[in-house]
Amino acid sequence: MKLQVAIDRVSLAHAITLAKDLDGIADVIELGTSLVKDYGLIALSDIKAEIKQSELLMDLKAIDEGVYEFNKGFEVNADILTVMGSADLSTISAVYDVTEKAGKTMLIDLLNMTDEEIAPLMTFEHAIFGLHHSHDNASNFDAAGSVKHFHEQFPAAKRIAVAGGIDLDQVKKLSADGIAEIAIVGGKIAGAADPVAAGRESVSYTHLRAHETDSYLVCRLLLEKKKRHA
Repeated sequence: MKLQVAIDRVSLAHAITLAKDLDGIADVIELGTSLVKDYGLIALSDIKAEIKQSELLMDLKAIDEGVYEFNKGFEVNADILTVMGSADLSTISAVYDVTEKAGKTMLIDLLNMTDEEIAPLMTFEHAIFGLHHSHDNASNFDAAGSVKHFHEQFPAAKRIAVAGGIDLDQVKKLSADGIAEIAIVGGKIAGAADPVAAGRESVSYTHLRAHETDSYLVCRLLLEKKKRHA
């Protein structure tokens, strides 16, 4: 599974520093929705110039006027943009066309969607389908079970990401199942001043959400520990 780093709720200057530090360590560097709302796409365009190896995802969560937002996102050189699966099907179809023409990638966020609502989305064969358990939902989330169910219901979905309240045991199950492309494991690392140091240990991380307060950096470490020699 790939490492994705989501940068959220930091200053623009620090976001740029994090992106530079994590370039090449993360497969995908994500500029989270809060960061996009705080600074906008034009300000965030400077970050792409600092990324030489990793892909850049901008978590737009587009739900209306998607063509405009996707065109703007790709104009600032994002590699992956997100659209809500709950958006009108015409919106998703339109942004998929924009994505295909640009030679880029679209991630469909399936937050709070039923199987019946998801079924029409299977026509977007090149999209990443993001199983997303709400951060505001305190209930337990069976990530591996959700991925298995999704895969059984929608075998045509080739690329699956999963996020929301996932612990290390669940990541191990996800890794063993070999279905999900990206798993997101929640956790805090108090006092971690350097997420790069953690990333360079003899482990592979599935997804890392980097976030800074005055007292600590790196909130939501999403990881699967797997020795490089295994």
